[in-house]
Amino acid sequence: MSTPTLSVRQVAGHIGADIDGVDLSRPLSTDAVQQIKEALHRHKVVFFRGQSLDHTAQIAFARQFGELTYAHPHDDTPPEDHPEIFTVDPRRFEERYGAGFIDEYRKRQYSYFDGWHTDVTAAVNPPAGSILRAETAPEIGGDTQWTNLVAAYQGLSAPLRAFVDTLRAEHRYGGGRAVERGTEYARRIDGNLLVAVHPVVRVHPETGERALFVNPGFTSHIVDVTATESRRILELLYAEITRPEYTVRFRWEAGHVAFWDNRATAHLAPRDLAHLDVARTLHRVTLIGEVPVGPDGRESELVHGRPFTADRAVSAV
Repeated sequence: MSTPTLSVRQVAGHIGADIDGVDLSRPLSTDAVQQIKEALHRHKVVFFRGQSLDHTAQIAFARQFGELTYAHPHDDTPPEDHPEIFTVDPRRFEERYGAGFIDEYRKRQYSYFDGWHTDVTAAVNPPAGSILRAETAPEIGGDTQWTNLVAAYQGLSAPLRAFVDTLRAEHRYGGGRAVERGTEYARRIDGNLLVAVHPVVRVHPETGERALFVNPGFTSHIVDVTATESRRILELLYAEITRPEYTVRFRWEAGHVAFWDNRATAHLAPRDLAHLDVARTLHRVTLIGEVPVGPDGRESELVHGRPFTADRAVSAV
């Protein structure tokens, strides 16, 4: 076991820290694992630069923090012998869903905050955390941003916090975005329907902090209110979670790794590469999560699908 002396350096006012002095390709000491956990809980996303990891090493590093999910609820082609790996590369989606997929996806993202999301909140047990490493990164652009959902909740006025503490929202794959009917992508979503109802405010199971738990990527509507009320409530909350002061931006280079707490963050993929002929390939693993609990002690409810675990459950349609 390596017993590194870790250094943790905060990089933004509300979120994000660099961690140095550790080789993620080697087994970590108990103390090192605990230090990384503590940094993650405090800073919500932590960054490791210049690491040398392959699929096997990335999986081994992640397993020191929990059990891993299958690659993705809608991915049936993870790397051979590594079913935990989900590869983020636009070329894969073009190959899987056709040459027009990226253009259609981009047209659905009609506003700045529409691309913000917390990973797989359509599952009744969204991932506890995600670990993403860069294999290939462009010299220009391609940054990822994260936002602190605990800070966003704390930034609300006391009466508004008391109000949103009582709300619940439906999350579904496809979320608030329209998915063009008849496409292979739509058939894949319909054949693997994933829907859950979560508290709008989630109590973190380890820190006890309260965080806003809605996101434009997966939240379809607030339940038990009118459609107009739901839309206006969500617009207000989305504006809060995307306030620049709650965010951090990370520039990728090959070998860089980001590890974020999926229970307390949302993130935004880059929007500045569509017109550039550049390659960008990253690989993600996710930690199996628990069922969220709201301030009233109520758990999330499964509507369609099944919990997101290590089992492969993709229906190829």
